[in-house]
Amino acid sequence: MSSKSFSNEKGEFKGQSSIFREMISSEHPVYKPAKGRYWLYVALTCPWAHRTLITRALKGLTSVIGCSVVHWHLDDRGWRFVEAGDEKTDKRNWFDVAGGITSIRLNNSTPAAGICNDSHRLLTDGTDEPHYGYKRLSELYFKTKPDYDARFTVPVLWDLKTRTIVNNESSEIIRILNSSAFDEFVGDEPRQVNLLPQFLQPQIEEFNSWVYDNINVGVYKAGFTESAEAYEREVTNLFYYLDKLETLLREKYARLEAEYGENSKDKILAHYYVVGDRLTEADVRLYPTIIRFDVVYHQHFKCNLATIRDGYPSIHTWLRNMYWRHNAFQHTTDFNHIKLGYTRSQPRINPLGITPLGPKPDIIPI
Repeated sequence: MSSKSFSNEKGEFKGQSSIFREMISSEHPVYKPAKGRYWLYVALTCPWAHRTLITRALKGLTSVIGCSVVHWHLDDRGWRFVEAGDEKTDKRNWFDVAGGITSIRLNNSTPAAGICNDSHRLLTDGTDEPHYGYKRLSELYFKTKPDYDARFTVPVLWDLKTRTIVNNESSEIIRILNSSAFDEFVGDEPRQVNLLPQFLQPQIEEFNSWVYDNINVGVYKAGFTESAEAYEREVTNLFYYLDKLETLLREKYARLEAEYGENSKDKILAHYYVVGDRLTEADVRLYPTIIRFDVVYHQHFKCNLATIRDGYPSIHTWLRNMYWRHNAFQHTTDFNHIKLGYTRSQPRINPLGITPLGPKPDIIPI
């Protein structure tokens, strides 16, 4: 999230590779499925963490894998937790869709002028760390690897039994959660959810490949560049692929309209997804970037050739359909954390730390 050390000598964005890459399965010698054994640490401002929260909710794992939320403000020491002090927190909060954050169901962000970066509103700015009383996410990294010397990123999938990080790569965490590993602990309905059906996997993989590099990471390549030449190249490339996505979804809607009739909007939207006619991993991986586009990336990362709501009607329809149709998407989207997290945590991009009021509303009803 922070822009510190994200650019190479040419002023181009350069990300960081995850190093904790274990899986969870009944066949694994150490990390076996169990209810209450694993814990997810996330930031609601972070798109990579967001995809794991969505998957956790879709798969009915909110009562199986607990969740803690770091403070939205990322400083030079990394992510921090909100200390509880003498306050008592209902332990059921840890198994909420988004770790018990009380502001999560607000569809519009609130003015930020009166909110300080060191604000410590428990269950609003973040949660405390319930297992070890840690103040920083970095403590989990050092507990796992005392000589760890890279950035302390979210999400983190943690094993309470061995007290180690299982995985901190979001694309792998969502596949762990989507697998059948935890099926015995959930009901019939979430057990039927499969975000990576075998017959669609080649299409999903192909879609993910160009979306990841050109849209998911594309906004960061545009936003974190430190040269005008690199910025113009990256923002042009980003919008080329947004155009490609718009064409794909426009053609998808036209096909569904021909199949169900132009007056059958509910039927059309029930099948309006980016790959196939069902909700898949491709939607889960795309959504966190697109939901942040108008409220953050358009102005903060200078991705301002167009907004989604005004320039991409098919993507906009898909986005609103995801948000309003699925609680797992809506109830894990906190526009306050998103806007504050970016505009207050990246002083090289936004040195005054002023958080824009708009656009309003953050998400338009469908």
